[in-house]
Parts: sequence; C-alpha cells; structure tokens
Amino acid sequence: MALLGCGNVGTEVVRLLHEQADDLAARIGEPLELAGIAVRRPDKDRGDLPVRRELFTADAQALVSRADVDIVVELVGGIEPARTWITTAMAGGKSVVTGNKALLAEDGGTLHDAAAVAGVDLYYEASVAAAIPLLRPLRESLHGDRITKVMGIVNGTTNFILSRMTETGATFAEALDEAGDLGYAEADPTADIEGFDAASKAAILAGLAFHTRVGAAHVYREGITEVSASDVASAEQMGCVVKLLCIATREGDDVTVRVHPAMIPKSHPLAGVNGAYNAVFVEAEAAGRLMFYGAGAGGAPTASAVLGDIVAVARNRRSGARAASESTYADLAVRPMGDVTTRYHISLDVEDEAGVLAAAAQVFADHDVSIQTVRQDGRDDDALLVVVTHQATDAALAATVDELAKLPAVRQVASVMRVEGG
Repeated sequence: MALLGCGNVGTEVVRLLHEQADDLAARIGEPLELAGIAVRRPDKDRGDLPVRRELFTADAQALVSRADVDIVVELVGGIEPARTWITTAMAGGKSVVTGNKALLAEDGGTLHDAAAVAGVDLYYEASVAAAIPLLRPLRESLHGDRITKVMGIVNGTTNFILSRMTETGATFAEALDEAGDLGYAEADPTADIEGFDAASKAAILAGLAFHTRVGAAHVYREGITEVSASDVASAEQMGCVVKLLCIATREGDDVTVRVHPAMIPKSHPLAGVNGAYNAVFVEAEAAGRLMFYGAGAGGAPTASAVLGDIVAVARNRRSGARAASESTYADLAVRPMGDVTTRYHISLDVEDEAGVLAAAAQVFADHDVSIQTVRQDGRDDDALLVVVTHQATDAALAATVDELAKLPAVRQVASVMRVEGG
C-alpha cells in the first residue's frame, strides 16, 4: 500500500500498521506492506516512527502509479492534487481509502465514477466522525430499511466551544481561545466555526442515507460565531442547550440538508454529548431510532477508521470481490432552505410599554407564523420579548424578522435561533 500524507492521522496509521502487523495479517490473510509514503518534506526528522527513511518521497503521482501498489491511502486533504492522485490510482487498478471529506462533498461523484469504471473500491469511513462506525452501517447494514432522518453533532471543535459556553458562561471568543490552547481548534478555525467542516460531513451522510448525490453546495450552512452567552442563557431557561447540528431529512420525494446552531431539549440524547465528542442520531422506518456516539476527531481515533477500511479493501482484493457501489437510484430533489419548516426562538430588545406584545404578535400573524410561547421581561424602560414559534418556513420567518425590526418599539432583534428535537 501507498500512504499519501503523514500528519497526525498518517503517523498513527503507520504506528498501528507496525504495532498490529500480525493481527492485521491474520484478518486479511497476508501481510500489509508499505510501498511508500508521500510527504512534502521527505527529509524531515520524524522521531521514532517505525518506518525506513527511504520509503518517504515527495513524488505522490509517481507513488500512486507504481505497479507494485495495490491500495492507496489518501490523508492529505483538500481538492487538488488529492483528486488527481486518487483518480490516477483508480485508473491503475488500485483501491482507495480516504478521509477527505472536503473532496467527497465537493466532487464525490467523480471519485465514485472512477471507482466504478476501474472496478475498484472506494472507502471513506474516516471522513465523518472519525472512530465512530457510521458510514458503513448507512451504506450496508441499513440498506434493507428506509432512513428518514439523520441528525447529529459531527464537529468536535464547535461542540467543545458550545459545551464550555454552557458549563462556564464563557463568551464565544473565550471558549474559542480555550479550544485553541487545548489543541481542539486549528490556528485558523474558520472551517470548523463557520460550519464548512460539518456541511461537508452532512453532504456525505445525506448521500448515503437517501441514495442521492448530495454535494456541499446543497447544504444550508450557518456557523456558531453569532452564538452569544445570552443565547446559551435563554436556552437554559427553556430547559435546552445549544448545539451545532447536522440535519438531513427525507420528506416524500425531497430531502433537506442543513447545518446550523439550534436549541435542543436537555432530554434529547444529543444534549448530553459534550466536549469534543460526536454523536449521530439515525431514524429509519423499520429500525426506529439509532444513536452512534464516540470520539469524532484525533489522530488515533481517525486512524482506527482508516485501518478498518484498509482491512476491508485488502480482503476484497484477495477474494476478487468489490464493495457495494455508490447507490444513487433515488435521485431525490434537495429542497431549498427557504421552503424548510422549523421552529424558532426569537429574542427582541424592546421598549417596556403597552402594546409592544400586540404589535409583535400581529407581525407574526401577518406572515402566518403561529406562536407557541411568549415571554416579556421588563427592566426599567427596557424589556426582553422572547417568542418561540410553531413550525414556520425559513422564508416566512425571515420576512417576519425583517418587519419586527422596523417596529417603533423594537430596539433590535437580539437573536434568532432554531429549536430542534422536541
């Protein structure tokens, strides 16, 4: 096998290949041998990594083209040159294991088509939720069922930040700094805190669950940068917590795929998933509700998923078998977010005067948005008006919020957040 990339995950893959060599050989039927490792700096000191220095190369394209390589493991990430390396490997008859969520969400169709043409395997368990066995159950174990919903926490960085805001009352900036100090946040955390990472994973999950090609462009995305300490406090008053959720649902011949922060009741299983852990809730017609929970990030947990895929691919190659190919027969339409119905929590800073509640209620009524609960707390000449709606479309709620902001007694729309899970 050839390994592309030797960062945190690649290093752990090499270590596990060495430490578990005998067990892996027994499971596969013959040993795994590293033919080469492509890195940017082949001469870099890699400490006590158990591999011969001469296996390192800067020429990934040449490595994946070698005739003596059966399996290529891509752990570099990004779109290019990873896509070229993977398609080159497949064209040469090599099966591929990857953890590249961005590429799979951006152009997974190209990879699946290349695998089908070449008659090779494409495995990517490590692309979503690291060590948690999730994609294979969706792709294989639940193929006899109809999945109707997938909802989960799939980004450890944002979950850590929101957990700390809930536990300590910290602001977003303070919790982000702590996540960086502990190594949970990258130097540039944009992909995590703006929801891009979770959106890529949502696209992969939705594609597998609903037998439809879903790309990153189909996923509605909001990050957590606008979540405030007051939002977290409001959630507490409602018996809820705030989480960044990945949600994919099937309704008839349509699917919806979205990533955004939301309040969920403390009684919901996802509410207790804290720190850098991940969990995904799956609902299916026959199986009912299933929950997958575990370490969703980190070198060793992700390497565990990679090794599981390597064993499966190697066993298939020895037996002349192939894994189940991509399933896109349903080809369902992705519903625009403006047509998606959800519940909302809206906080308004208003003048503490008579008629404010009536004026706000009329705006909701004008846009056919029904109110579930309302609370008004006065503070001298200020007041906080909190409204929780019943189901409303995103478009209707947006129009409602715009009009609320124009009311003379409304000083500002303090926050708008969706409510899920109950």
